[in-house]
Amino acid sequence: MTVDLDSQVRAADPDRWLSSRFVADEQARADLIALYAFEAELLAIPTRVTQPMLAEMRYTWWSEQMESVFANTPRVGHPVLEALTAAVARRHLDRAPFDALIEAHIGRVHGEPHDLEAFYVGPMQVATRILAGEEHDALVVEPGRVWGLAQTGRTDEAKALRAAANAALRTLPAAAFPAIAHATLAGFEHPEPLKRLRLLWAVLRGRV
Repeated sequence: MTVDLDSQVRAADPDRWLSSRFVADEQARADLIALYAFEAELLAIPTRVTQPMLAEMRYTWWSEQMESVFANTPRVGHPVLEALTAAVARRHLDRAPFDALIEAHIGRVHGEPHDLEAFYVGPMQVATRILAGEEHDALVVEPGRVWGLAQTGRTDEAKALRAAANAALRTLPAAAFPAIAHATLAGFEHPEPLKRLRLLWAVLRGRV
């Protein structure tokens, strides 16, 4: 199960998959991968259906599944839901960021602009909680926005925020850095996986 989710994330989100390689604790890394696999499932929906209403129906299904996830009774046989439920229970995660993310996806299929807070800041805060606890939410707001701006093609805005994002991260525990390292790559042009891996390693060691 873990291998399948790991492969799914590696294919769908290589930067965050590379970041997750620097999580030493295997359970924490698996919980992080469960979060990213959930996000990958949501991102894939518009590529599988072309009509907004059909996409909304699938997102509604995921929204309904959150009831079971947060009641610790996931849909049996669904690897993402089972892994996510275990992560939620183990890390005492809040439901609000998950609901907000699903609602933001529904908005997108109906032509609404990207909600940076829901798409990028919230999930980064969840990832940070998985790795380092819940008291660091404020420190990853700016990195989350940088990541969101870069992902939505607003690269100049992302570069302009990088200094503020880096300043906010100075007191973030080292254990949390794999949750935000990909955001610090905004503005760097290293398409080859090995070069990006080396750059992520430099970021995680405080050299960038």
